Amino acid sequence: MKNNVLTSIILTILSILNLSGQDNKKAMDWANLARYKEANIALLKEKPSTNTVVLMGNSITEGWVRERPDFFKANTNLVGRGISGQTTPQMLLRFKQDVVHLKPKLVVLLCGINDIAQNTGPISQAEIMDNIISMCELAVANKIGVILSSVLPASDFPWRPGMNPGPKVVSLNEDIKRYAKLKGHIYLDYYSAMEDGNLGLKPGLSTDKVHPTPAGYAIMEPLLLAAIQKGLKKL
Repeated sequence: MKNNVLTSIILTILSILNLSGQDNKKAMDWANLARYKEANIALLKEKPSTNTVVLMGNSITEGWVRERPDFFKANTNLVGRGISGQTTPQMLLRFKQDVVHLKPKLVVLLCGINDIAQNTGPISQAEIMDNIISMCELAVANKIGVILSSVLPASDFPWRPGMNPGPKVVSLNEDIKRYAKLKGHIYLDYYSAMEDGNLGLKPGLSTDKVHPTPAGYAIMEPLLLAAIQKGLKKL
């Protein structure tokens, strides 16, 4: 009996230590630089496209690559660098590795919804914009054209309900659009094509009020391609 109790205690301690180790590992790579490290190395070994476009974002971008593989097969110059749950400070930390070092012609930024959800803690709209501006400045300094996407409509967060994100999305989009105009960047407006009139996504475009369905991505794709063509002409 004593041996069984001792064994149970040892197993519990080992389990706690293992979880602690996993948490420490995650904390040490807060921006998840490991996520695309090997893919970036492999991409740089290939013959680069003359019109490479990096899609920098969160789960909406990551899910796009997963949910619409035919779109990316037909547009091989598009490089997805989305990470689920990420906020703008995390994206800023990995911007050089996942965008600049790939030497694309354009970067398409789609970010901000997880900041509004406070995934990595409270953050003001001004601070969100500071991070977006810093990424744009890094791109410009490295002769990379910038496309700034609107944040998609969101009426609620399934992982953090009751935050009423709709008005905050509208306000952030106004700032993003204003900054894009000021700096001569392209503003890619997904919001207007997807909003239901009540600050949320139209029926059928999402199953959780945040992430697009394939039908949602199908609306976004021609808008993206048009913005990319406009951006390449400006270079």
